[in-house]
Amino acid sequence: MAADSWTVVVLTEDALTSADVDHITSLHPDEEIVYRVLVPADTEHNVVASVLDHLGMLQLREAWDDLVGKEPTPEQASQTASEQVVTSVELLRATGAAASGEVTQDDPLPALQAAVAAGGDEIVVVTYPHAVEDTFHTDWASRARDELQVPVLHLYAGTSALGD
Repeated sequence: MAADSWTVVVLTEDALTSADVDHITSLHPDEEIVYRVLVPADTEHNVVASVLDHLGMLQLREAWDDLVGKEPTPEQASQTASEQVVTSVELLRATGAAASGEVTQDDPLPALQAAVAAGGDEIVVVTYPHAVEDTFHTDWASRARDELQVPVLHLYAGTSALGD
């Protein structure tokens, strides 16, 4: 890694898609960027917020699944997050970018703090819309903006839409 490279920490709740990678890499097209992908293992699922999010997106089956407790075990959540990290890093590397990744705990803010302390220059948060968290600014991007002294961009997964 060159001394003049820029480190972008990417926090995502799912594997990045090609569209996500295109949007992220287009932010600094002519710079040497190092990407560090963080994916939390979702082991402490907030059922009420998730049901409201699914209902807001008219995802009735997903809302029902949340209500009846079809949640992964901690081991399944960690395995899924590991797979999402691998997929995301591979997509970033396919663009020629340097990328690494890791699974974090449910609350990714300590991992974000550590990544910034280790030289992270900017954070890109990629999530699906979350009605409750986005409205009350308790989402990851809002929390990162409040606590960290680096630029934070919130993108909605698979789209070019910006979060709050």
